[in-house]
Amino acid sequence: NESINIYFIQIWDTAGQERFQSLGVAFYRGADCCVLVYDVTAPNSFKNLDSWRDEFLIQAGPRDPEHFPFVVLGNKVDLENRQVSTRRAQQWAQSKNDIPYYETSAKEGINVELAFQTIAKNALAQEAEVELYNEFPDKIRVQPDGNRNGNSDNCQC
Repeated sequence: NESINIYFIQIWDTAGQERFQSLGVAFYRGADCCVLVYDVTAPNSFKNLDSWRDEFLIQAGPRDPEHFPFVVLGNKVDLENRQVSTRRAQQWAQSKNDIPYYETSAKEGINVELAFQTIAKNALAQEAEVELYNEFPDKIRVQPDGNRNGNSDNCQC
């Protein structure tokens, strides 16, 4: 008797388009993982990874941005005219807190399942961490004996 857990993943593909930037907070707030995808045949898409990552962190506002789970996918590895090397992409991912990196081909199905297993695993771990954090919020310190602005009604403002 093996139990099976079924999870649903909601994916928002903004394709790095500027028209989605104003909707970023609505799209990204509460996300449990962010997948950054670039085209290995288009160096400009690779160069945009930094700004996409930074923009996500600004818009999503995660509690611990340094350790928020990202996954990077170098897509279109089935094409001949590769312009971004595996080594360059791996170095970038390692420099960003060792983000998991996969080279994929959506067309050929190369590494897609493996990448999404990592995405799901990281999202579940992040969700569990956020739930644990929310159970134990920061303590609020109240000092009833002080009065800052000379107010006699014990107001702390």
